[in-house]
Amino acid sequence: MTKKYDIEFKKQLVHAYMQGTSYPQLEKEYGVAKSTISGWVKKYSEECRYTSKSQSDNPYAKEIHNLNKKIAELEKENLFLKKAAAFFAKGID
Repeated sequence: MTKKYDIEFKKQLVHAYMQGTSYPQLEKEYGVAKSTISGWVKKYSEECRYTSKSQSDNPYAKEIHNLNKKIAELEKENLFLKKAAAFFAKGID
């Protein structure tokens, strides 16, 4: 079963890669394979390069980037907690 990612998530990872985040860091942080991220970079790098230039003029771009990163982190933590709750719920029976 393949996971489906929305286009904004893909572009967020491409943008992070273009800003200097390595493939191993992205793999670890978001749980997406290097080959998948690499494909997205090939597909969306031009578009992200264009949008990142326009975002550099935006005084809120860094804050938005940090908030998106925090959201992704909280989503990962939430997923972990759901898995942990399911694991411990099995042990109660």
